[in-house]
Amino acid sequence: MTPDAYYYLVAVLAVLCSGLAKGGFSGVGSLSMPLLALVIDPVRAAAILLPILIVQDAVSVWAFRRTWDGHVLKVMLPGMAAGVLLGYLFAARVTESVVLGAVGAISILFGLHRLWTERGGAVVLPFNAPDWTGILFGTLSGFTSQIAHAGAPPFQMWVLPRRLSRDVFVGTTAIAFAAMNWMKVPAYAALGQFTRANLTATALLMPVAILSTFAGVALVKRVNAERFYTLVYVLMIALGIKLVFDAFSG
Repeated sequence: MTPDAYYYLVAVLAVLCSGLAKGGFSGVGSLSMPLLALVIDPVRAAAILLPILIVQDAVSVWAFRRTWDGHVLKVMLPGMAAGVLLGYLFAARVTESVVLGAVGAISILFGLHRLWTERGGAVVLPFNAPDWTGILFGTLSGFTSQIAHAGAPPFQMWVLPRRLSRDVFVGTTAIAFAAMNWMKVPAYAALGQFTRANLTATALLMPVAILSTFAGVALVKRVNAERFYTLVYVLMIALGIKLVFDAFSG
């Protein structure tokens, strides 16, 4: 397989994961960044995926535009903005290998966290945890999202104990992450990542993202969820280990 063919194969798989996540396979999208970071600079990989995530966010926000919690957004969004800024400063000041290692480490931690929570483990915060803790978890969410598009665990650690109804939780999450993805646009522009080549790659992959979103909607009720997600998180940990190894060996 030629390098170009390998790149496009991995890129399609990465975007397919992102689309399936938006279509109902929540968590599968976490594979997108570590997959794409296998074949290109991780900062470039994140920049190529960002416009795709923004388009997919628009659908989610529209679907749940009437069900969201204003207090959660008021607390979390300033922290998310601070985290995005910290992630930008980190990526701007370190080498590609360090960013690659960070993506790998976040992938490993995300996969381990999801395997743990799937088996009943959880970081339990009181439902009325003070707002400053929400700002802290929002900052962690923004940082990991800026580096690896993996901001869900810190966000969920603070929001889930508040026991929002399903639709309010989904709507609040959709709005928070849509807003955060727009926050990342200036950061990636400042990193010089919205080049013609990157935007062309995004445009070529966009149809895959849209089709895979609809595929996720159609398939989500036909797949054994427990086995499927276990495989996803184990694969994510394996990819994270590979990225960390590449970062240290490079």
